[in-house]
Amino acid sequence: MRMRHVPATHQKQQPDISLAIVNIVLLLIFFFLITGRMTNAPTFAVEISETAVLPVEHLPKPILELKTDGTMWLNGEEVDEVQLSNAVVDQQVLHLLIDRNESAQLLLDVLARPEFSHLMLRLVTVHRSGGGEGA
Repeated sequence: MRMRHVPATHQKQQPDISLAIVNIVLLLIFFFLITGRMTNAPTFAVEISETAVLPVEHLPKPILELKTDGTMWLNGEEVDEVQLSNAVVDQQVLHLLIDRNESAQLLLDVLARPEFSHLMLRLVTVHRSGGGEGA
C-alpha cells in the first residue's frame, strides 16, 4: 500500500498591524504633548487691563450713579434731589449704577422715592473678572 502525501494547504497569514497602529498613535500623542508644552509656555507675565473709571458715554441713558460718598450723578453730571426729580419726570426707564460694596439700604431708599414710581428701574452691573472690586 502506497501512502499518498497530501500537501498541506498554506493559508497566507496577514500580519497583525494593530500593535503597530497603537505604537504610532502613542508616539504621536507623546510628540504633541511635548511640543505643545514647549510652544505654549509663557515667557512673561500677563497683566489684564482693568477699567478704574468707567466712561459715562458707554453706559445706557439715562443712568443714575450712586457714589459711595452719597452724591448722585445723572448722565455724568452731579445732581441734587430736586434736579433729579425734574430730570426724570418725562422718562420711562432709569438705569441705576451703584458700587457693589455699598449698603443695600441706600439702594432701597432710592427705589422707594415717589418720583421714581412711574419709572421702570434697571440695575446696571459692571462685570469684572477676578477678585477685584467693581461697581
